Amino acid sequence: MSKNPPSPADGYRGRFAPSPTGPLHAGSLVAALGSWLDARKNGGKWLLRMEDLDTPRCVPGAVQVIQSQLLACGLFWDEEPSHQSSRQEGYHNALVELAKQKLLYPCTCSRQMIANTLAFLHIQTPRNQEMVYPGTCRPRAADMHDCHQWDAKVAWRIALPKDCHIQFEDGILGPQEQDLWREVGDFVLRRSDGVFTYQLAVVVDDALQGITHIVRGADLLSNTARQIFLQRQLGYITPHYKHLPLVLDEHGEKLSKQTLAMQIQTRNPEDVLMELRKAGQHLGLQDLPDGDTTTVAEWLLAATQAWHL
Repeated sequence: MSKNPPSPADGYRGRFAPSPTGPLHAGSLVAALGSWLDARKNGGKWLLRMEDLDTPRCVPGAVQVIQSQLLACGLFWDEEPSHQSSRQEGYHNALVELAKQKLLYPCTCSRQMIANTLAFLHIQTPRNQEMVYPGTCRPRAADMHDCHQWDAKVAWRIALPKDCHIQFEDGILGPQEQDLWREVGDFVLRRSDGVFTYQLAVVVDDALQGITHIVRGADLLSNTARQIFLQRQLGYITPHYKHLPLVLDEHGEKLSKQTLAMQIQTRNPEDVLMELRKAGQHLGLQDLPDGDTTTVAEWLLAATQAWHL
């Protein structure tokens, strides 16, 4: 990577950023295809990033499997794939910058402690939503600017202003708004085990890679306001966002590796076309070639021309 990150003047730069916790399934293929088509339709570049910060969850060999699946589907990337695990210095520097702004504080709360506090306050957490941090540790002063002096056994949270409404325009879902103080609370940027969280890492990654457009699954929509807040605090440009409809299982739950979603089949061109056609149908693409002699390249060209989201 060059010393200076690419700028928006360099044109459209999109990315697909899977976690190497297993092979791609139908839901992740929809995200990959949607982001690839958006980049190609706009004459832009499409980057591949492996979000491998949480090493205990990463599966050996998954990076190679994911790459081979993408290549089999004709979804070629335009620059060398990157890995979050090699970007620790960038996350460290961002954390130092936020500490200089006196926006961090140490937290020793466990999930059970947070749950107990919320129960005491009669605050219920809706199903499948994160617990809103009640600010238990916020009174602690955090005037440490050197990460090497920070106790690795505490988490570090961002201190949100009480008036923290974030508004943005989603390219598919339209106007969005979130009250971070009320709906999220002070969120963690570095865990007590020393691992930087997704919220910080993705913001730094997108800035370092000059990402201008983010096309991803709607399950990540609720993270966007947090990421925009961090972008503003760190002086980064906010990319354009599009959140794609999720692929659900028979129980109405999002397909995921945790729910044992089946991996996509890429053993031969027929299997690949079947998977791509299912993903394209989910994305609402119409009038695409469906003949037996259609090649993957021909289908992708037609899909790019049909892309409208």
